[in-house]
Amino acid sequence: MRKDKEKAVELRRRNKSYNEIVRALGIPKGTLAGWFKNDKGSQKVKELLDKKNRKKASIRIRKLVAINAVKWNKYYATADDEAIKEFPNLLKNPLFVAGLMLYWGEGDNKSKWVIRLSNTDHRMIALYVRFLTKTLRIKKIKIKIGLILYPDLDEQRCVSFWSRVTNIPLIQFYKTQFIRGHHPTTRLKNGICMVSFSDSYLKRKVFKWIDLFGINL
Repeated sequence: MRKDKEKAVELRRRNKSYNEIVRALGIPKGTLAGWFKNDKGSQKVKELLDKKNRKKASIRIRKLVAINAVKWNKYYATADDEAIKEFPNLLKNPLFVAGLMLYWGEGDNKSKWVIRLSNTDHRMIALYVRFLTKTLRIKKIKIKIGLILYPDLDEQRCVSFWSRVTNIPLIQFYKTQFIRGHHPTTRLKNGICMVSFSDSYLKRKVFKWIDLFGINL
């Protein structure tokens, strides 16, 4: 047996990985794979090393999760503090109060990132967009519009209608969603409009403002 192979076998029996043997002896990994291909002892070493690596990876993941949790808790705590400081002055603004109440009643309360409100009333949607742009200072380019329409509605007409209402260009509209059936009333003649954008920091502040508003009722 070649001396380098003997040394490789000895290292493998000491539970060394292929990479460790390569670094120690300079033997190509492909050569080691050929030598140990049918070696049962080497296979047991591989299983042992795989188990150790999985355990190490699991520990690393848990550490990362813990670090991220601390990071996000600090991030949201900062948002809460900022919202508390801003609230007294914002409360004097009727547009802020109106927009916040709209979101409290109609907004998405599930996602931590997406600030989304859906409605069929163009007046409500227009007011909400003003709340976003005038009070929360959201740039219009960040706002996305999505429509839900019945198949008997004219998509182009509805998209144009909501673009005029929101003053949001067509390029910022999502692909229209269609639902089956025909609604018998004229209330949905323009479909359902969804106004949304993503900002986890601001979403946290909106939640905090709603909490504060409820406390101050």
